[in-house]
Amino acid sequence: MRAVDWTVEVDPGLCMGSGMCAALAPDLFRLEAAYAEPVRGRIGEDERALDAADSCPALAITVRDGTGTVGPRP
Repeated sequence: MRAVDWTVEVDPGLCMGSGMCAALAPDLFRLEAAYAEPVRGRIGEDERALDAADSCPALAITVRDGTGTVGPRP
């Protein structure tokens, strides 16, 4: 059985451009101008995406698994 892809989003209205996500997972996030953005919108399950969402000081990163939000974690 194939794992469900995750979608990764960065809200540019919330992002403050700290670069925490790009430092944790440079192959998943990059700083572009004043805010971060995902390198790809769809990824396989990746704990580093959740770590980035959890570590974002502005809570600007959302990770979804197709049926609900999996990150940031409570």
